[in-house]
Amino acid sequence: MSSYDLIVIGSGPAGRRAAVQAAKFGKSVLVVEKGRRVGGVSVHTGTIPSKTLRETVLNLTGWRERGFYGRSYRAKKDISSEDLLKRLHKTLDHEVEILEHQFARNNVSALRGTARFVDSHAIEIMGEQNEKCRYSADKFILAVGTRPYRPDHIPFNGETVIDSDEILELKTLPRTLAVIGAGVIGIEYATIFSALDVRVTLIDPSTSILGFVDRELIAEFVHDLRDRGIALRLGDQVKSIEAQTKPTITLQNGRRVEADLVLFAAGRSSNTASLNLAACGLEAAERGRIKADSETFQTRVPHVYAVGDVIGFPSLASTSMEQGRIAACHAFDEQAHQPPEFFPYGIYSVPEISTIGMTEEEVRERNISYEVGIARFRETSRGHIMGLHSGFLKMIFSLETRRLLGVHIVGEGATELIHIGQAVLNLQGPLEYFVENTFNFPTLAEAYKIAALDAWNRMPKDQASVSELATMTARMKEAVGT
Repeated sequence: MSSYDLIVIGSGPAGRRAAVQAAKFGKSVLVVEKGRRVGGVSVHTGTIPSKTLRETVLNLTGWRERGFYGRSYRAKKDISSEDLLKRLHKTLDHEVEILEHQFARNNVSALRGTARFVDSHAIEIMGEQNEKCRYSADKFILAVGTRPYRPDHIPFNGETVIDSDEILELKTLPRTLAVIGAGVIGIEYATIFSALDVRVTLIDPSTSILGFVDRELIAEFVHDLRDRGIALRLGDQVKSIEAQTKPTITLQNGRRVEADLVLFAAGRSSNTASLNLAACGLEAAERGRIKADSETFQTRVPHVYAVGDVIGFPSLASTSMEQGRIAACHAFDEQAHQPPEFFPYGIYSVPEISTIGMTEEEVRERNISYEVGIARFRETSRGHIMGLHSGFLKMIFSLETRRLLGVHIVGEGATELIHIGQAVLNLQGPLEYFVENTFNFPTLAEAYKIAALDAWNRMPKDQASVSELATMTARMKEAVGT
């Protein structure tokens, strides 16, 4: 039985970052991946595929140019599923190639197969031909990810009633689509298909969507969805689905929704069922999740760690990577820099949403005196050039300290723009940073200065002394080494 310093089960963002980090410490590392190729859900059915599909749709439809040429404008008249998948497969091949090279460069071993614990320090791997082999390790990191939640009462058939994995295998594009679940995945696919001019109905039992996002942003986003013709059936439970040639959804209130295709995207379950967790002293919680310490990602079994989507919120590729790195550092008693309190959340819908820090609702709950600044993209020169009619950037500042508390963006480029706010927020920067600095013109980033001036013009000017502001500004400059 071969032995390693570390065995990582799963090769998604969390697993691969953990494996490479441990290898850089000089440790022997084995990565076990049950999929056909390394990369995990992120590369093959989740993050990369959905974002590639989004970019392909925006390019082929000419969506970004419709602000100038009208809603009927299309860069390509007839778009097929083959058009969408061509770019997808090329992108995935590139991602896998990079990951395989990264493993080879760092002497990380990788095996394809399904792993299960036989005791707390050993696993058995079943290969493609049902061959079995055992490996032991001093440490384990579980990064097995998740799969779409498939409740028994939903008649999945892989053709007209599908989950978010199967949507990447469509043979033809539907004319109408019903999406059950208004979470991040449901919202992303609903808006992507709407950009293809597919008639979309979005169904969710909650009366609002994306509850963790600032409500003012959601109000703008929902207005945009309705304006595009997306039908929202919020606060409605699904009673039954008839999976016929054209499926029919019956809601609890008696309403019926017909669509060519039904996408069920209401949650995900962790891939822990096959791990035989009991053999290593662990057990799975709700939907297969594993409980782990929020700072070290150590489970109740000291030499076993759990990272990524398998531990639940926030279930982001970006945070999963950091979790994998921190777990590997802690496992081998190496120094790990803890990530800042605030991290950006990106939703790759059409339009994009990105947010960091406190929402206006959270600021009110904490009884913090605050002011808000807003810049609408259509009021910027770059927005005019791009033909943008919607989208805005919102910043929240403390009246007492004038520090930035949160940044919330909906619109083109939101997931890129958020990082300016992220830097200032985590460096505890004040409003004056945005007011006093010069931004490239014309850019959407200029919206930061416009929003800051909007807040500054309504804030008491004697709220902070000149010396206090100078101290804050100096601290920021020192932090970035200028």
